[in-house]
Amino acid sequence: MIIPVTEANEEAWAELCAALWPEVGKEHFLQERASGNLQNGYLYVVDGEAVAFISLSLRHDYVEGTASSPVAYLEGIFVKPAFRKQGIARKLIEFSKNWALERGCSELASDCELENKTSEIFHKKLGFEEANRLICFKMNLKE
Repeated sequence: MIIPVTEANEEAWAELCAALWPEVGKEHFLQERASGNLQNGYLYVVDGEAVAFISLSLRHDYVEGTASSPVAYLEGIFVKPAFRKQGIARKLIEFSKNWALERGCSELASDCELENKTSEIFHKKLGFEEANRLICFKMNLKE
């Protein structure tokens, strides 16, 4: 069952987020949610246990490879290892497609790090097509 993240289940959601992005940590996600960000999170629950999550957003700025605005954006998706290969991610992607259509979007976009082959394969398997590859640069001005 897919349910929205609420105050009652946000701890479980934050733990799943931290499993996907361990460099950030659970508290960061709880703080971001409390400040009004990260409001489009959903949990996949099996027998009362949150085993996966998906985070979605609407992006109004240019999204690489798209031709419309707004674009529904898959910000993150994670399934606990013990629950993988059971179709949960596919159900979450189907949910996100419906979520996007309900909000007037005609495109769903996502991204992954260049070296994350697992995510690349996952995206392609579920119907995403590669739009572009890029390397981002930065320059520190206060050194």
